Amino acid sequence: MVKAIVGANWGDEGKGKITDMLAEESDIIVRFQGGSNAGHTIINDYGKFALHILPSGVFYDHTTSIIGNGVALNIRNLIDEIDALVKQGVPQPKILVSDRAQILMPYHILFDQYEEERLGGKSFGSTKSGIAPFYSDKYAKIGFQVNELFGDEAELKEKVYRVLETKNVLVEHLYHKAPIDPEEIFNELLEYREMIRPFVCDVSVYLHDAIRDGKKILLEGQLGSLKDTDFGIYPMVTSSSTLASYGAIGAGIPCYEIKDIVTVVKAYSSAVGAGEFVSEIFGDEADELRRRGGDGGEFGATTGRPRRMGWFDAVASRYGCRIQGATEVALTVLDVLGYLDELPICVGYEIDGQVTRDFPTTSQLKKAKPVYKVLPGWKTEIRGIKKYEDLPEACRNYIEFIEKELEVPITMVSNGPGRHEIIYRESSLCK
Repeated sequence: MVKAIVGANWGDEGKGKITDMLAEESDIIVRFQGGSNAGHTIINDYGKFALHILPSGVFYDHTTSIIGNGVALNIRNLIDEIDALVKQGVPQPKILVSDRAQILMPYHILFDQYEEERLGGKSFGSTKSGIAPFYSDKYAKIGFQVNELFGDEAELKEKVYRVLETKNVLVEHLYHKAPIDPEEIFNELLEYREMIRPFVCDVSVYLHDAIRDGKKILLEGQLGSLKDTDFGIYPMVTSSSTLASYGAIGAGIPCYEIKDIVTVVKAYSSAVGAGEFVSEIFGDEADELRRRGGDGGEFGATTGRPRRMGWFDAVASRYGCRIQGATEVALTVLDVLGYLDELPICVGYEIDGQVTRDFPTTSQLKKAKPVYKVLPGWKTEIRGIKKYEDLPEACRNYIEFIEKELEVPITMVSNGPGRHEIIYRESSLCK
């Protein structure tokens, strides 16, 4: 059975924790898109980790972790991340890398940095990890697949020189930087070849056989619905599809094999980078939520940047669940909100004097003002509670109000950052 774990919001919803938790009863975990530009924070028996490219189920000795063909593969980052885990006492993980995955090249990072510098105040808020240049090259058909490392060296070298001939025109005449040496890039690819050699396989065949044998497979997405290239807050989005539908492509399996889509929804809102954010809050109110949020403050796991904060946005979250095709929801970081007297929930957007419950395109989103429904807080600590019925009534009311707005059953409620700080619940929507 194949289950996808994806985000409904702007990313940072807690997908890493949910993946790490569900991986305990799974066989294979697949990263299917994105690269090292975002981190999944995980707290388990081995400690606290921020994974950037490895799947979040990598901590179990019975699992196989896969880098799918849809990933922007930074080979050095992958090897460094594996080594760092082992040094911290994690057993040597079993890793497979798709021979069709494309390599994030050193010049992709340079181009990302150069372009953000050139744009100045109109930049996209990139993590400068090379993601947009990588995917641009992939679809311009001038990227490098892993399997090319093991082909004819002369052909590989010729391609490097050919690609950099046009790249260097931009480097010198648009960005006014020193040209990139193709010989250095070629030699780096030869180093990559030896680094990645032990992990390479035909992942689509491997997964085909695993599905046939009844293995339990998790597809782990990066970021969330609102950062999807097509359906997010374009152009302030990532450069790959963050949707569960793409999981089939990015892993190399038939779309009909995805039977369950666990969509992770944050109990309040946060976002890193630029873009429209209707329920955003500011000042002391935002600082307090940021300080208390997450597992040690709301700061980007990759960049360390303070996240923008906001109240729960039912309009954006319902839309995020819909385009993911959510079959169930995991509601996370609920424990953070116990200090509040009241909990505003954005239930609509006012645009040009009209209120809508539907998430609009970016041009309309820029004009949107939040319409709030305010619920009472529960003013108590809920960490340590194991049963849903033991939660304070106001807390249960908050969950059930959100579930009604999402129109998807909330089956899991996270009330702490640890692996097993989770409450399972039966939803009336499942009956």
